[in-house]
Amino acid sequence: MYKVTRNSKYDFLGQSYASVFPNLHKYPATMLPQIGIEILRELNIKKGKLLDPYCGSGSSFTAGLDIGFDEMYGFDINPLAVLISRTKFSKVNIERVNLLRQRLRNRVYEFVKEEDNLKTLDLPSIHNIEFWFSKEVLINLSVIKHFIDKIKEKDIKRMFLIPFSECVRECSFTRNSEFKLYRMKSEDILLFNPDVFGIFFKKLTKTIDIYEKYYYPKLTDAKIEISYSKFPEQKNYFDVVLTSPPYGDSKTTVAYGQFSMFSNEWFGIKKARQIDNMLMGGRAVKEKYNHGVIANFINSIENESKKRALEVSSFYYDLETSISDVAKSVKVGGVTIFVVGNRRVKNIQLPTDQFIAEKFEEKGFNHILTYERQLGNKTMPSKNSPSNKAGDLKSTMSQEFIVVCKKMQG
Repeated sequence: MYKVTRNSKYDFLGQSYASVFPNLHKYPATMLPQIGIEILRELNIKKGKLLDPYCGSGSSFTAGLDIGFDEMYGFDINPLAVLISRTKFSKVNIERVNLLRQRLRNRVYEFVKEEDNLKTLDLPSIHNIEFWFSKEVLINLSVIKHFIDKIKEKDIKRMFLIPFSECVRECSFTRNSEFKLYRMKSEDILLFNPDVFGIFFKKLTKTIDIYEKYYYPKLTDAKIEISYSKFPEQKNYFDVVLTSPPYGDSKTTVAYGQFSMFSNEWFGIKKARQIDNMLMGGRAVKEKYNHGVIANFINSIENESKKRALEVSSFYYDLETSISDVAKSVKVGGVTIFVVGNRRVKNIQLPTDQFIAEKFEEKGFNHILTYERQLGNKTMPSKNSPSNKAGDLKSTMSQEFIVVCKKMQG
């Protein structure tokens, strides 16, 4: 087993993402940028090409900018994640943004004064859409989207799509306290009458304010490329990897796809409902993962449920493949920093931190350190049912692990 050191310095008790680097858009299980900043400083890594192969909403780039990196690359297959990251790390003309904000507000309110205008709108073609949105909300959201689509500058347009995305979810019949999609109770729906325009413009103002205060000042000449794709192997290219991979398959751990589904559908993404299947562990496998440090734990899960053992195996097959691609892409002497949680399945804690260290060592890396930190500030379910029995609730994760490895040979 690889040594794990408890390090309270990385707990950041009392701090959240928002306390130092507020996000432009809510997103599940975001890594604290403070972790990245602190570990890069401790390792004395100040420059080079930085990679985040599963970049989500961009915490690694926030850390990289704070340290002073001027070349960073990120990849994600969730279009909403890419939208958030690209918006945060693209430099735009703020005066132009504010001009378009006022212009859009005027045009929206003028447009809805004429009832006949509403008849010209094309409502989005989304399966079962009226189950999740009232007709009035659908029309009002379509009005906003109609005018956002007229913005020609792509970087600026994204600044408007961010609050639109949050508005879509907040004005739906979804229970917004959940990441997964659960419809409100019928009695709550009867009383639900959101002010779509008011919510959108309030969120737009907040988005611009956060961007201008927290992100714009850091955007100098740094090159930050964020791609809507899986990470492709790039041999011996990166100096440092800073990332927080998924902790398990999206369907049963953190529902990135479900959380993002409405937004992605309104953006016209054709595979919006398949994203959870496309993420790590989303594909069915016929053989359980049976080697290395994780094998005995999967065997224990199999004793409880063969189906769950195969689902867990799918995730580790995918994670191993991804680690292999990342490992080949790091230069000799380069460092990988993975921030991960050890999820519980069938009441069995899976040592993903050990798995990551093991797989990197198999690829010519040395395990440098693993720090354990208290997990008190990541937006995730606090309890779930590892046995899948009603009422049998257990705490999910209370610790997170920072796994650092260094490439010693190609």
